[in-house]
Amino acid sequence: MLANPFYSQELQGPFQLYDLGPSFTLEEGGTLRGAQLAYATHGRLNKAKDNVILIPTWYSGTSKIFEQAYIGKDRALDPSKYFIIVINQLGNGVSTSPNNTAGTGGRGGFPKIRIGDDVRAQHQLITARFGLKSLALVVGGSMGAQQTYEWAVRYPEMVKRAAAIAGTAKNTEHDFLFGQSLIDAITSDPGWRNGWYESHEEVRAGLIRHAGIWSVMGLCTEFYKQEIWRGLGFSSVPDFMTNFLQTYFCAMDPNALLTMLWKWQRGDVSRHTAGDLKKALGRITAKTFVMPIDEDMFFPPRDCLAEQKMIKGSEYRVLKSVCGHLVLTGFEADFRHQVDAHLKDLLSLRV
Repeated sequence: MLANPFYSQELQGPFQLYDLGPSFTLEEGGTLRGAQLAYATHGRLNKAKDNVILIPTWYSGTSKIFEQAYIGKDRALDPSKYFIIVINQLGNGVSTSPNNTAGTGGRGGFPKIRIGDDVRAQHQLITARFGLKSLALVVGGSMGAQQTYEWAVRYPEMVKRAAAIAGTAKNTEHDFLFGQSLIDAITSDPGWRNGWYESHEEVRAGLIRHAGIWSVMGLCTEFYKQEIWRGLGFSSVPDFMTNFLQTYFCAMDPNALLTMLWKWQRGDVSRHTAGDLKKALGRITAKTFVMPIDEDMFFPPRDCLAEQKMIKGSEYRVLKSVCGHLVLTGFEADFRHQVDAHLKDLLSLRV
């Protein structure tokens, strides 16, 4: 195992751990032994157990990041009204991941995980630990949106409302290639050593290249043209690159990022229906809002709209921001207000 303070209770907590049992079998045929899901809860479960909101995490994200950006009193995700469960996806560095798994099954030997594995594990957690039979809302952004779609397709009887923010039900070829560029940026660093490095610091050059790709695809042209970075407290583009993007990603475990990238590339609910995406999305019975970001460089609105048209009774709600995909992290107040407004609308719908 590799110690990394970024994933500690001090920085990402408080979170609790749920034991998935001695053996959790994965879709790709591998096995996680003694695996744990890290999760955080906010608010109280009511007597009827019908006030639950489930939130899966996005790529590189943790339950703490989502809490800081979107959860709070008088927000849409208000813990005084709802019992909110934020679950760290497998492989994100906090739940069972390459960096915290001992022996040959850790680090470079960590098995391949799919979005479906995450959702099955989350289902086990909420049913076994809390006895839940329904979810008032499942909401997630980016990879969290992939998991939201998986929830709505795999367990339609449980999901009453779904909000997919800046993500798709089936990954596109363009997005697959973007993910591959991020993988190549990390694995081309000689310090990666096929995943058997002794510290994430040994792969710093690869993580910096990885951050550089995010500076292009994770933001957008208007972010730089309008010098939005100045409002975030940076004096120049290089200052923003060094002290925001590089600082953020260079603290993380490379193998954890690679684990998430591999499953991100293969996110696809149509595998439930022999490749028929329309049929898969036709399984959804939840009141669904599809919420793309208008300047998103890799989950563009047109891709999200094409899927929304396949979901009966769904609504298409475009989020506006000149910051692109990374605005999901919550650094723009107007974007947070838009998300709150749409989610309040969704939660007000009778089901």
